[in-house]
Amino acid sequence: APAEGSEPADGGQEADRAEARDLPPVPPERRANVVIVNGEITPSQARNLERATGARVTDRTGVIVEIFHRHARSREARLQVELARLAYVAPRLREAGRSAGQRQQGRGAGDTELELDRRRIRDRIAELRDELASIQRERATRRALRRSTRSVALVGYTNAGKSSLMRGLTGSVVLVADQLFATLDTTVRALYPETRPRILVSDTVGFIKHLPHDLVASFRSTLDEARAASLLLHLVDAADPAREEQARITRAVLDEIGAGAVPCRLVLNKIDRLGPAERAELAAAHPGALLVSAKDPAGVAAVRGAILEFFAGRAQEAELSVPYGRAALVSAIFESAEVLEQAYDEVGIRLRVRADGPVLERLRALVAR
Repeated sequence: APAEGSEPADGGQEADRAEARDLPPVPPERRANVVIVNGEITPSQARNLERATGARVTDRTGVIVEIFHRHARSREARLQVELARLAYVAPRLREAGRSAGQRQQGRGAGDTELELDRRRIRDRIAELRDELASIQRERATRRALRRSTRSVALVGYTNAGKSSLMRGLTGSVVLVADQLFATLDTTVRALYPETRPRILVSDTVGFIKHLPHDLVASFRSTLDEARAASLLLHLVDAADPAREEQARITRAVLDEIGAGAVPCRLVLNKIDRLGPAERAELAAAHPGALLVSAKDPAGVAAVRGAILEFFAGRAQEAELSVPYGRAALVSAIFESAEVLEQAYDEVGIRLRVRADGPVLERLRALVAR
């Protein structure tokens, strides 16, 4: 707000505009410092609003980018958020530059500074993309090494309780906060108590209505964890009145990133905040969904049981024969499949195993080399 006793930034035009609308002028101490638009606006619209209100103007995308900026912790998340921020700021910088140039009455200094700022932003965006490409290649390599591992990705609207369920399923210490986008980094941990073979659980960034495209693009490598998973657990805050809309938005984002075909199980979380009648209504509306509270050990156990049941239903049995000269492969088989029986003969080690079809194909090819 303007300093007390100072002239308004628009040179007294506030009173003229108010008079034209037959409204009394707003006292300086009651004027807003910030105007937030719940939607996307163009740089020109933001400039016009700033002129009309004398306040700083930002839109929905700007607010979301700022929240992401405050919560980014890892190097990758910080790079992703900075890239999205620069993509958001660049066109608004052009508008600010034009306005500055007009105030300087065509002296040209403002245009020169604006061009320098544009070049700095372009150079920084190029650097960020190179750094992220390197990180994404490393992530893709790690993901390829885990390709035969059974994996579960927790997905859902922001603040649906994914991190709380992650902590319950894996026994790991992950950030749990009642905040939008508290988790921006993908965390991968083994299901606990551990199974043989292991099941990996990943916690992903939350979705939101009208998630800015620049953020979706920046976080695509993080969201790829969902696309590469064997099973998605779609968490929904059952106590939120907008739960159906939030679930629809999550499904739309999953389709957008190419994860729509991945097997998915609906988990209605936070049912401890609902009464018996509401729970019964939800169960009838979503047959097959898991109604749980991530804070309740019984609820976490129910989700864990559903995960084990899913993988057991996909498993196939097969027999593998490993020559004694390649006995080192046995440990790899134990890591990738459930070994039901082990025997020895004159040729080598015979193993009766149970695993997913793609895993069995890989193990057969490994033994046949």
